[in-house]
Amino acid sequence: MRPRDAKHSVKIGVLALQGAIDPHIEKLQSLGVEPVRVRTPDQLARVSGIILPGGESTAMIHLLKVNRLWNPLKAFVQTKPAWGVCAGVILLAKEVSHPKQESLDALDISVTRNAYGRQNESFVDNVQPTDKWMDKNPVEGVFIRAPKIDRIGPGVKTLLTHRNDAVFVEQGNLLAATFHPELTTNASLHKYFVEKCLSEK
Repeated sequence: MRPRDAKHSVKIGVLALQGAIDPHIEKLQSLGVEPVRVRTPDQLARVSGIILPGGESTAMIHLLKVNRLWNPLKAFVQTKPAWGVCAGVILLAKEVSHPKQESLDALDISVTRNAYGRQNESFVDNVQPTDKWMDKNPVEGVFIRAPKIDRIGPGVKTLLTHRNDAVFVEQGNLLAATFHPELTTNASLHKYFVEKCLSEK
C-alpha cells in the first residue's frame, strides 16, 4: 500500500509557455500534488511527469525552441509520463496533418488539426469509456478546436471514445486527450495521470 502522503512527494509539471495552464494547475493542487510551471530545462528536470496543455501547437513549438526546451522535452517524453491535451496531442503524435507539422514524434498516432471545427463550433458532450478504462461512467468532454485521432498504432490503447472516435488514448508512459478534462468538475483523468507518475517514481 502506498503511503497516504505519497502524492505530496511527486512534482508534476505543466508546460507553461502558452495555452490553458491554470486549470491543470488547479486540478493537480486539488489532488494534493505539487504542480510546477515548466518554462526551462531546469524546471523540466525537477518533475516526474508533465502535462502538455491545450493552446496553439505552432506557437508552442516556436516557444519550446526559443526556450531551449524542445530537445530536453523530446528526450523526456520518450521515457517519463507525459499527457498531451488538445494541442498537446499534436505535440506528442508521430504524424500531424492539416497542415503537416513537426512534433515530438513520441506517440504512435496520426492526428488532423482542428478536425472538430473552429472556435465557434466548440461543443460539450459525453465521452464513453471502453473496457480498458477504470470506470464505466461517461465523462464530460469539452471540445475546443480539437484535433482528431485518425490512426492508432498497435501499441496504443483507446480508453475513451466519442461517436466511435478515440479521444483518450494511452501508450506506455504517454496519454493523449483530444478534449479538455481540466475545464470540467471531473478529476478522474488527472487522477489517472497522477497515479501513472507515482508508479514511475
